[in-house]
Amino acid sequence: MSLQKLFRFVKSWQLLKLGLGSIALLFLLLITSCSLPQVSAADRGFLDINLEFLREYQLPKIDFQDTKVGGISGITYDRAKDIFYAISDDRSNYAPARFYTLKLALETRQLNPVAESLNNSLNNSLNNLETPVTIEKVTFLKENGVTYAPNTIDAEGIALTPAGSVLISSEGTDQAEPLIQEYDLETGNQKQSIPLPDRYLPGVNPSRGIQSNLGFESLAIAADGNTQSDPYRIFTATEAPLHQDLNPENPDQLPPLRFLHYLITDTTPPLLISENLYQLEPAPPAAISHGLSEIIALPERGFFLSLEKSYGSRIPEAPPEISAKIYQIATGTATDTSSIPSLRFLTPSFQPIRKKLVLDLATLGIKLDNLEAMALGSRLADGSQSLILVSDDNFNPAQVTQFLLFRIKIK
Repeated sequence: MSLQKLFRFVKSWQLLKLGLGSIALLFLLLITSCSLPQVSAADRGFLDINLEFLREYQLPKIDFQDTKVGGISGITYDRAKDIFYAISDDRSNYAPARFYTLKLALETRQLNPVAESLNNSLNNSLNNLETPVTIEKVTFLKENGVTYAPNTIDAEGIALTPAGSVLISSEGTDQAEPLIQEYDLETGNQKQSIPLPDRYLPGVNPSRGIQSNLGFESLAIAADGNTQSDPYRIFTATEAPLHQDLNPENPDQLPPLRFLHYLITDTTPPLLISENLYQLEPAPPAAISHGLSEIIALPERGFFLSLEKSYGSRIPEAPPEISAKIYQIATGTATDTSSIPSLRFLTPSFQPIRKKLVLDLATLGIKLDNLEAMALGSRLADGSQSLILVSDDNFNPAQVTQFLLFRIKIK
């Protein structure tokens, strides 16, 4: 064999080996890509969360210790005592502003949601169900030792602190400014007030601050440690845009809400760490009220669940427009808005809080009420985490206080 033929032979063999190697590599990549879950670009940076609907309960129309039970707009779980604290949004009209201590024995059997809803409608009472909601106590809120006078507070959010007190947010009305205050769990006495930036306070300027009845409806706490003295963080957001953030010239713009993050320690005053833009989804055309009702902090830092809801109808004699959606939100890449006077005009480089739809509750196949409260609850029998949603019946005989139980799975 000539040297030229030998060279061509060796070169052909090298090319063949290279081709076989490339084919093998491509085959391995194909097998690997088939075995791994595909994650879209939009889903990157989010937790893998799934909600499984378990049951519905309805609280009957009752009085408890001379108070009318209703208007539940916020709920928080005390893991050490296995009880819930639920805030009523009664503006001290039926009874002084208050929160209730509830015992909710969670049912872990998975039942048919439609059948269970029908069963609840027929009974219309938790006393006939295996897992009743029990009201154990009512605690009246007090400022300087005195309960609130009518229409001086509109309590909407509640969260248990690591120190064993409760934070309560009032969204603000034409007659009362918004507030976030800490109260003693046993006595209801005010302990401290969380300072709010001036941009949230209407004052004498009608073009600034929260819109009436659309302020701090949501409230969440995340602990930085495991002891009562460790720092913790407060998160809250407006239900609707501030007056100065409304943009009537651009009705297609997603409503811009402000999401606040405070740091609380034993040694320093409450500190506002950051503020971010939360973009609310558009309201259904006929809905009267639409907004961000609740947020809860997930164990993974920087991740939350948010509840957006719509209720009511502008069409005479029409049934109320009811919708509720749960989103996962992530704050890690959001631009700080604390120095921005108005959110009407933002540059393309501006980054809002990232959102991903987790569950549209319209898909559950049950009749929804005015869902406003949401909290992580106890562990279920299989060790998974429970999630509770509660509706605000507005003290309306035609509405119900609805409890929805979910299993939450975070992979």
